[in-house]
Amino acid sequence: MDTEAQPTTERDRSSSPSVSADVSQETPDPEGPEGRSRFALVARITHWLPGGRTSLTLLSCLLFLLVLNAFVVQPFQIPSGSMENGLRIGDRVLVNKLAYRFGAEPRRGDVVVFDGTGYFGNFDYIKRVVGVGGDHVVCCDKEGRIKVNGRSVDESTFLYPGDSASTVDFDVDVPKGTLFVLGDHRSHSSDSRDHLGSPGGGMIPADRVIGRADWIVWPYAHLTRLPRPGAYARVPGVEHAHG
Repeated sequence: MDTEAQPTTERDRSSSPSVSADVSQETPDPEGPEGRSRFALVARITHWLPGGRTSLTLLSCLLFLLVLNAFVVQPFQIPSGSMENGLRIGDRVLVNKLAYRFGAEPRRGDVVVFDGTGYFGNFDYIKRVVGVGGDHVVCCDKEGRIKVNGRSVDESTFLYPGDSASTVDFDVDVPKGTLFVLGDHRSHSSDSRDHLGSPGGGMIPADRVIGRADWIVWPYAHLTRLPRPGAYARVPGVEHAHG
């Protein structure tokens, strides 16, 4: 047993230096060539920029906000009282620009921001969707309520206190791909009713919608989510309106 163990011990002892040498020579750089290049690039940028890392951090944040603003959410300041009391002059809302990007379409009751160029005026507007493509919208029933596809809609939860549903009578069919929109402060809103004789008949093409207003974010005292009201939940689809 001892004569067999001895050579093994000698081999282990004699091979140790070479193993140690190999290990020390082949230990990889923990950063690696890619890590060194990346850190070197950051170092060069921070050296070139006035303010160094602080400026780089600020620029990165700015780039992130620009991308966010362009593709995800966009702040919008309420310019008039046409959506009171829910939205007041000066309120800032966050517009969800992804709400209708993946096959979803505006629904009745949504508060949307849209480009009114060529239809309402050369500005962005914020209104509530009352009718979507294919709907038949009428004002008003015997109780003064708007009817959509034959169903009267109780708008009392968001209509401006003291306002009627409309002082202008209308009976319109909303073409496919367009929207019929109204302000919540009906007596102080220029909306689809006022443009029935204009190009497009007062309707807004759905592809002009920038996004859906989901949150009031400023002032902080008004911070709240803007849910879709249940008033339109019982409105039948156009295919069932006369069924």
